[in-house]
Amino acid sequence: MSFTNTTENLKQRFLDLRGRWTKDWEAILELSPAYFQGYLDMRSAAMSKDALLPKEQELICVALAAACTHIHEPSIRAHNDAALAAGASAEEIFEAIGVGYLLGIHSVTGGAPILFELMEELGISQKPYQISEKRLEIKEKFVATRGFWPERFTFLLRMDPVFFEAYTDFSSFSSKSKVLEPKMRELIICAIDASTTHLHTIGIKVHMRNALKLGATPDQVIQMLELTSLVGMHGVLSSVPILRQALPQSCAKTK
Repeated sequence: MSFTNTTENLKQRFLDLRGRWTKDWEAILELSPAYFQGYLDMRSAAMSKDALLPKEQELICVALAAACTHIHEPSIRAHNDAALAAGASAEEIFEAIGVGYLLGIHSVTGGAPILFELMEELGISQKPYQISEKRLEIKEKFVATRGFWPERFTFLLRMDPVFFEAYTDFSSFSSKSKVLEPKMRELIICAIDASTTHLHTIGIKVHMRNALKLGATPDQVIQMLELTSLVGMHGVLSSVPILRQALPQSCAKTK
């Protein structure tokens, strides 16, 4: 492609923002430089703040791209590379990606309380339940490693302590490894809960509170949310190249 001065400048601005140039971005720039510039202005506004270090921004972005509610492989690759270039270790990137498994438990924590309500509504008796020493031990282990206890977990602990203990052990992996700073871990989890492809408001509040209590500033939280909003571009990034391929070459060129 032969870039005009305007489009060449836009491309350079993109690269200066730790962007990774691909044919997908080229397709957007070709079809609508004005649209590309509008997105670039938003991206710049989110990434140019200094509340979060470049490495921290990229850890958040790679976690968002890899979250099971999203999984945008081109962005995983781009932000993985950018995180390494910004000084992140392989262990830090792995943990930023790895905490995404926490999204899976929302199927249980969202569904179990509904089950409890329906059992009461339909008169279905619960299993005999006692606050056993083992259940108390599991709850204390969760609080010790995660630092909080959501009441919605109580029903799951009552119904299936074996599963809940396995979840407690698995979900505490990042806390125990100490590769990620606790504040950073909470910001990353808050981001994947706040992503437009998830919007788990209970989790957003829990992990935002945790991050603030661990020393995150409101400016850091706002920047995290602004970075999270950028995942909305991934649908465009996946779709515009398909449109470009379907157009005659004469229509696909920038006017």
